Amino acid sequence: MLTRRSFNTLLSAAALASLGPKVIEGQTLKASNVVLVHGLYADASCWIDVIPYLQNAGLNVTAVQNPLTSLADAAAATRRILALQKGLTVLVGHSFAGTIISETGNDPNVSALVYVAARAPDAGEDFAALAAKFPKPPASAGVVRADGFFWLGEEAFLKDFAGDLAPARARALFAVQGQVASALVTERTTTAAWRSKPSWYQVSTLDRTINPDLERFLAKRMKATTIELDSSHLSLLSHPREVSDLILQAAGRQG
Repeated sequence: MLTRRSFNTLLSAAALASLGPKVIEGQTLKASNVVLVHGLYADASCWIDVIPYLQNAGLNVTAVQNPLTSLADAAAATRRILALQKGLTVLVGHSFAGTIISETGNDPNVSALVYVAARAPDAGEDFAALAAKFPKPPASAGVVRADGFFWLGEEAFLKDFAGDLAPARARALFAVQGQVASALVTERTTTAAWRSKPSWYQVSTLDRTINPDLERFLAKRMKATTIELDSSHLSLLSHPREVSDLILQAAGRQG
């Protein structure tokens, strides 16, 4: 017989289940997987120095190849990778990929979000209007446009995007940068997963691609666990250990 007390217990259990793999009473859940998403002017190889740290900690790691064509395409590519994960997963986005993980991070297996010098729009937010409230970053002046796509010119890439990397490595990264569909950066998210999932944020204090104060604003708005690194926009390559440590913390693998 279903008593009022047992009925209330069932309701409470259902409510907890609906929360999915979130932090419970301030506890970070231990994840088995990490999915990494790259941003503009890059490809998945930009995570190459972070991946070994995570693998050595026993995590299953996959880097998404972001097509850079539309938010729908990027979200679909990310969801395909998330669907292959077995168990709780930390979803990580660098730069523009913060938009992608905000859109896809409500997947029930995602236990935490990590933003690496990243955008973090609210649902439906005009991110360009928000960014315009802060000083324009120097990299913006180096954008090259043609045939409905854009990318960074070499000088801006080396100085404003990868400014703290060895020049030879920065030039190699310049050679493999992706061309971005112009419409991509004007699209708006339909949700903001950081409003319901525990989040971590890394601010790059020397960033010349996204204004560091904008990064600080985003981290504060989402109430993220935050670290600051004296880094260019490519902190995942210039400070891979520190970025990896932040991801491991989000995965419940260290304090």
